[in-house]
Amino acid sequence: MDIALLQQRLGHTFKSTALLQQALTHRSHSSLHNERLEFLGDSVLNCVVAALLFEKFNKIDEGDLSRLRANLVKQQSLYEIAQRLELSQFLRLGEGELKSGGFRRPSILADTLEALFGAIYLDSGFDAARDVIRAMYVPILQTVDPKTLGKDAKTLLQEFLQGKKIPLPQYNVVATHGAAHNQEFEIECLVPKLDIQVFGTGGSRRAGEQAAARLALEAVQLALVKAPTEPKKTRQRTAQLKLAGIATIQSEPPEPDKRPSRPPKVAAAKEQDELPLDEDASQVASVSQSKSA
Repeated sequence: MDIALLQQRLGHTFKSTALLQQALTHRSHSSLHNERLEFLGDSVLNCVVAALLFEKFNKIDEGDLSRLRANLVKQQSLYEIAQRLELSQFLRLGEGELKSGGFRRPSILADTLEALFGAIYLDSGFDAARDVIRAMYVPILQTVDPKTLGKDAKTLLQEFLQGKKIPLPQYNVVATHGAAHNQEFEIECLVPKLDIQVFGTGGSRRAGEQAAARLALEAVQLALVKAPTEPKKTRQRTAQLKLAGIATIQSEPPEPDKRPSRPPKVAAAKEQDELPLDEDASQVASVSQSKSA
């Protein structure tokens, strides 16, 4: 076990190698193990990650900050960091844990990493522990999406559908398999408006729903990408331009009347000729009326 190599990967050289040895010792190995250091390191880790999130995401409220922190310091996240450090080759485990593959167990690796943070704090103070943790987490924060990190698949699907004004999905238990103590649930997830139907399985109904929701979210996003866009309403646009006083393309004007128009002088003469006719007609009418009388 090359302790110098581990210290190089951590970016910290211990003044007390005894603290480092204790941080790497599982309770199955000896009575002087790392559980108390793990407790201390957990608090230091939470404090440093909270400060990092506070600095980076200055427009996020307390609830979302807590969600992000919980996701970043959970066992799986610590396990992934421990794997990058290849921490398993430095563990001090009892014989039983070695035989059962304890050096690969996520819980043991995550706990050991927290114990190392506690040991660095005791060895060189809070600033040293903060620097080590920051170096590990700053690259991770570059890829974090604060809107989605820590949210389960059902929540993400629901929020996505609501954002698109699509009715919420429906979940149905299709079948259960296996013995009562080891059942597997098959869950159907429907998004009727998009004609989407997917199935997920899990060791519980909730796990099955999460699996189905994950598949449904992928299917919904793919369906919306492929969906054709609606044509623009040109009539409404034309009306808007007219109201705004902007010239628009008009339809072709009707053809002019091709019948020849009468010269103005002739028309005027006809009007003058028609006037005496009206007078004569009135005189004839009056004469006829007098004779009849």
